[in-house]
Amino acid sequence: MSRPRTRTRPPVTLALPALLAVAFLLLPLIGILTRTQWSRLGAHLSSPGVVEALKLSLVVSAWALVLSLFLGVPLAWLLARVEFRGKAFVRSLVLLPMVLPPTVGGVALLLGFGRRGLLGPWLEDSFGITLPFHTSGAVVAATFVAMPFLVISLEGALGGLRPSYEETAASLGASPVRVFFTVTLPMVAPGLVAGAALTWARALGEFGATITFAGNLPGTTQTLPLQVYLLLQDQPEAATSVSLLLLVIAMGVLIALRGRWTAKPVTARSAEAAAPPVGEAFGPDAPDAPDSPNTSDGEDAGAAADRGDGGRWPLHATVTGFNQLTLDAPPGTTIAVVGENGAGKTTLLRALLGLTPRAHAELRLGGTDVTALPPHRRQVAWVPQDGALFPHLTALANTAYGLRARRVPRADARREARAWLDRLGVGHLAQRKPAQLSGGQAQRVALARALAARPRLLLLDEPLAALDQTTRGRVRHTLRTHLAGFGGVCLIVTHDPVEAVSLADRVLVLADGRTLQDAPPAEVTRHPRSPWVARMLGRNAWPGTASPDGLVLAGGGRLVVSEALPEGTRALAIIAPEAVSVHRVRPSGSPRNVWRGTVREITSVGSRLRVLVASDEAPDLVAEITPEAAAELGIVDGITVWTSVKATEVTLVRL
Repeated sequence: MSRPRTRTRPPVTLALPALLAVAFLLLPLIGILTRTQWSRLGAHLSSPGVVEALKLSLVVSAWALVLSLFLGVPLAWLLARVEFRGKAFVRSLVLLPMVLPPTVGGVALLLGFGRRGLLGPWLEDSFGITLPFHTSGAVVAATFVAMPFLVISLEGALGGLRPSYEETAASLGASPVRVFFTVTLPMVAPGLVAGAALTWARALGEFGATITFAGNLPGTTQTLPLQVYLLLQDQPEAATSVSLLLLVIAMGVLIALRGRWTAKPVTARSAEAAAPPVGEAFGPDAPDAPDSPNTSDGEDAGAAADRGDGGRWPLHATVTGFNQLTLDAPPGTTIAVVGENGAGKTTLLRALLGLTPRAHAELRLGGTDVTALPPHRRQVAWVPQDGALFPHLTALANTAYGLRARRVPRADARREARAWLDRLGVGHLAQRKPAQLSGGQAQRVALARALAARPRLLLLDEPLAALDQTTRGRVRHTLRTHLAGFGGVCLIVTHDPVEAVSLADRVLVLADGRTLQDAPPAEVTRHPRSPWVARMLGRNAWPGTASPDGLVLAGGGRLVVSEALPEGTRALAIIAPEAVSVHRVRPSGSPRNVWRGTVREITSVGSRLRVLVASDEAPDLVAEITPEAAAELGIVDGITVWTSVKATEVTLVRL
C-alpha cells in the first residue's frame, strides 16, 4: 500500500523564478514546433543531402560511442576505485570538454592531431592516417566532446557500489578481470546504459569541434548538425525540419532514461521490481553468470592445494598495524572472535583477506605462504556482515560463483551449489534473486556460497545475526557438522555467546586490536578477562584493584571477596546474576556485600527476570530472579531495593 504524498505549496518567491526558468527553456522548443512546415516535413527530411548527413551522423555517433566505451569505462573505474596522485587533475581533464567552447575544442584537436599538430605528422608518416577532413576526424571530435558524459555517469554509479560485493567475489576466487565483468559491470548497468545513451546523443549533435577540426565535406564530415548550419543560409524551413528531427531524438533519449543519468547501482532491494518470478530467473540450461577471461589462475588453486597439503591446512598469521597479534591453529580449529565495537574484529578478517591497509597479515596456510598473493588466489572465503549477495544472480548462481571462478565445470558447480543450498534449508529458493529473499534466507545463501567455494581458511563475520532463533539453531547445527570435517581453520566474529560456546574450539577476545584472551570457551566462560565479554555472557563484571580485604572498584566502592589477590593487582570481579539477592529491606545475616539501589530496568530472559539495579555505592548490578519472587517483592521500575552478594560468590580474574 503506497503512502499518500504530502503536497507542499511552494513560496511565490521561489515558484515564480522557477516558472520563468521553465518558460525560458521551453520557448525555443515551442519556436521550432510552431515554425516547422509540417506539410513539407517529409520532403525536407528525405532530401538526398539530409539523408546522407543523417547516415553519416549515425556512423560517426556509433563509432564515437564504441570509442568512448573502450576508453571511458576503464577511466571511470580508475577514478572511482583507485587513489593516485593527480586524480583531481585527471577528473578536471574529463570535465574540460563539457565546459570548453566546442570551437576551442576543435582548435585544440587540430593542434594536437592535425597535420601540423603534435601527433598528426607522426600518425601520417607512420600509419598514413590523416584525421582532419576525414570521417575519422569527425569521430575523434565527437568522442572528445561526448565521452565525459559516459565517464561521469559511470563513475557516479561505481562510487555508489559498495566494495563488499567486489571484495566478496575476490575472496571466492574470482580474478579482478572476472570480478569486473561478472559483478561490477552488471551491478552498474543502469549507469553504463545511461552514460552510453547520453554519449551517443551528444555525439549525434556535435557541431563546433567537428567543423573546426574535421571540416564540412559532404559525405565525409558533414553530419546532420552541419547540414542544419548550411540549410539555414539558403533553406531555413528545411533547417527547421532537420532541427526538429534532432530535437525529437534528444528528447527521446532523455525521456527513455527517465533521470537515470544519476545512475545508482543495482542493489538487492533496487533490483526487486525487475526480478523475474520465482523459478524463471534462470532456466535449467541458463548460465550461472557471464563468463569472462580469468587471466591469473592457471589450474584450479584448490586442487593444487589439496595435492600439496593433503586437504589439511593449519593456520599461522602474524598481524601488524592496527591489529597486533599472532594466530596459530591446527587444521579443523574454529575460533570465535569477540570484542566490543571497534576492537578490530572485522579489521582482523580483512587483514587475513589482504583487503585493508589498516593491518597487514603474514599468512601461512598449510605449507603455503600466501602473504604476497592477491585475495582471489589465497583461497580465503568470507561472509561479510551484509552477506553481499550479487543482486543480479539467483541464489544458485551466487552459490556456484566461487566454483565457477575456479573453473569447475558448470554442471558440477551447479550440482554442488544446490547440495549446499539444500543442506542449509534454502534449496527450494535456488531460482530466486536476493531481492526475493528474506534477510535470514539471504544470510544462509551467503553462508552456502562461502562453504561451497572450497576454502582453506573460512572467515564468517556474524553469519547468523539475521536469523531467527529457530533457524539459527538449525543453521548452527549444519555449520557445526561441516566444520567438524573441515580441513582448514574457521574464524567467526560473533556477539552471541551461544555461537561462541557451541561452534568454537577457542575464543579470541580482542581489545584495541590486541589479544586480551585466547582460550577454550569453558575457560573464557569461567574466567573472562574482559568486562565486555563477561557482560556478553550475562555476568556482572566490575574492574578494580586488589586490597587486603577484597577489591577497590574502579567506579567507586569496595567489594569483599573470599580469596583475595596480592594488594595492588588489577583484577576483574565476576558475579553471576543468579548469585545476586534482592530484598525490599536491608538484609541481615551473612552477606558481606550489601548495597541500596533503585530498579532501573526489568527484562525477561526465558522463564526468569533480569533486574538492573543502579546504586550510588557500587556499579550497576544485574540480578536474576523468578517472576514469582518479583511479584512477591513488588518489583517495578523506580522502586528502592537492597541487593546483596556473598563473598564466596565473587570470582576474581587477574587482568
